[in-house]
Amino acid sequence: MDSRQIILASASPRRQELLHLIGLDFKVIPSSFDESSVGECPPEEHVMATASGKALDVSRLLSDGVIIGADTIVAVDDGILGKPQDESDAKRMLMLLSGRSHFVYTGLSVLVLKAGEAIMHLKDYVSTEVIFGYLPEPLIDAYVATGEPMDKAGAYGIQERGSVLVEGIAGDYFNVVGLPVYKLSRMLMSVGIPILGR
Repeated sequence: MDSRQIILASASPRRQELLHLIGLDFKVIPSSFDESSVGECPPEEHVMATASGKALDVSRLLSDGVIIGADTIVAVDDGILGKPQDESDAKRMLMLLSGRSHFVYTGLSVLVLKAGEAIMHLKDYVSTEVIFGYLPEPLIDAYVATGEPMDKAGAYGIQERGSVLVEGIAGDYFNVVGLPVYKLSRMLMSVGIPILGR
């Protein structure tokens, strides 16, 4: 069994729940990385740069361990939707997504730290197409009123009440939740972290 401490550089309860589901023992140290410091670039580059920034930010607090950084965004019309600033912003995002498809990108960073040095740093991303049905304005208003959209990229959570917005997906469901478990598990295995206890 690998004895290295696994660190999740995220306070997201959804990411923590998914890591628990695959049996990982980990510690949470939320990153204070400034996501606005990542300049304009394609969505896949944006999420990998942000995920790496989060992992590197937390690495300064440690000397040893395996740090997982992750970042999720919604991309539509060549633009990026992060978390809404307020309820009117959430409504704007949902109206933009209504009746069409968009892509959810999650960037992953796995940083292996030994004696204060990064000896390995893997970066990758996953994209999933999500198709929304037509969203009548009263439904959007009711969903925004639940408060659920406020801490979620693109202003919805597929695994909660936001499930009523989603007509279908093509790709990794867990990526849309915020952590592509399949991709992450392969990255962790490649640096010697056992998955499911092996």
